[in-house]
Amino acid sequence: MNEVKGYLRDFRIDVPKVIYNCPGMKIFGRVIKSIVFSTDVSIIRNCNADAVIAVYPFTPQPVITQAVMMAADCPVFVGVGGGLTKGERVINLARHAEYQGATGVVLNAPTTNESIKEVANVVDLPIVITIVKEDDIQARLDAGAQILNVSAAARTPELVTKIRKEFPTVPIMATGGPTEESIRATIEAGADAITWTPPSNGEVFRDIMDAYRNGNPHP
Repeated sequence: MNEVKGYLRDFRIDVPKVIYNCPGMKIFGRVIKSIVFSTDVSIIRNCNADAVIAVYPFTPQPVITQAVMMAADCPVFVGVGGGLTKGERVINLARHAEYQGATGVVLNAPTTNESIKEVANVVDLPIVITIVKEDDIQARLDAGAQILNVSAAARTPELVTKIRKEFPTVPIMATGGPTEESIRATIEAGADAITWTPPSNGEVFRDIMDAYRNGNPHP
């Protein structure tokens, strides 16, 4: 495919090409295969992923959601809690995420089925439920979840395989791991899209600063 490039913006973070071997999920008419796992707006703005999954280990805050969506030029799946954050606050965060322009809302693994139902009743967005171990998937789907986010560390391909056998048509996004081999294994297990953790700002800066220290041009 021919590519049109600029000069300054040609320096960016590219997702591993192996990810584009997966079939993708079609959401609101857009096919999504690669999903970058980050809330760093500079990384998000300079990454070629199809979408962003903005989940983080703190209580979700609309100001963070807004910052990510202002920086992103692609769909954003927004974390709205379900673990530490529970109850009415989850519902309000999901509603607010929709108003801010989110493509989908992500609920953490401990979220109850009742909470999924309550969120499904107030938003017209795909509900993504995170799966970290064997679970009653049918109950999650019956409650209103539409996409499964499988994040089981090294066991992710195994878990995706089990889910795919029982639910051949349910959209699955899954962590691909650190190598092309682990990403390929997750795709072969049945994942429709891959979530990928990019290098940090510090890691990207390392090679640049080494070049500068040695009097070399920007790598």
